[in-house]
Order: sequence, then C-alpha cells, then structure tokens
Amino acid sequence: MFLFGLFIVLITILIDQITKLIAISYLWEPTTTLNVFSFLSFTPVENRGISFGFFQESGDIGRWLISFFAITVSIVLIFWLRKQRYKFSSFYIGLVIGGALGNVIDRLRQGWVIDFIDFYVGSWHWPAFNLADAFITSGLFLLFIHNLLRPQKQNKYK
Repeated sequence: MFLFGLFIVLITILIDQITKLIAISYLWEPTTTLNVFSFLSFTPVENRGISFGFFQESGDIGRWLISFFAITVSIVLIFWLRKQRYKFSSFYIGLVIGGALGNVIDRLRQGWVIDFIDFYVGSWHWPAFNLADAFITSGLFLLFIHNLLRPQKQNKYK
C-alpha cells in the first residue's frame, strides 16, 4: 500500500500545481474574478500564511517555519504510510502529504501560496483556499471518520 500512497501524493501534487498554474495564468494579471456559481468564484489571492489565510503576517521567518513544519509532518506521515495495510488509509494519508508538499513547493519557489477558490453566501466569504488546502482538509476528515467508525480493539488487561 506504500506505493499506492506515494502515487496519491504524486497525483495530488500534480493536480494542485496544475490548477495553481492555470489560476496564475488566467486570473492573476489583471486580477480577474471568474464567477462559477452563485456561491463560488475563482479569485486569485496571495497567501503568505497557512490554510485559509491564517498567520498572514508571519513574514519571511513564518514562511520558513511553516515550510519546515509541513516537511517535518510529511516525513512523519511517510513513515506512517509505510505501515499501512489498507488502500483507504494510504489514500487519505497521501492526500495530506500531497497537499502539504504542494503548498511547500509554492512557498519555497515564490514565497507565498496562491489561493483562488472563493466560497460565499451573499457578502459572507469563507477564506480563499486552493486544492492543496482541500486535499489536506479532506484527508484529515477521512482520517477522523475512519478512526471514528473503525471497531476499537478491546483492552485485554481489563
């Protein structure tokens, strides 16, 4: 299952980087908003923080700390991925690693991450995000659900 998980990491990074390249190419100069639905638009936002725009004011030191943290977590998750026996767990771990590394690539290459997915209702907007953020969030959600629904082992020492 390790190779399957690495395949998910690779596909996730590729999808993330391609969508960011498209967003930069078509939405960046001049800044353009593409309205997709009445609740969704694509609007480019330069994000120097983490997912959903948190820690925007962290500066250059923040960029390196965020990148170091994401790489460290990814390494830990790769070791965890090696121990997986099921495709489902390899899948959601791969999503988290791929999403984290997709954003690290941007931070190290250009110093910031492009967010472009904008959900809103009326004048209320969820913070803009990108597919890497969505992959991380989806992977963590699936991890939570998997652990919630998985039968727990009984403690034999009770």
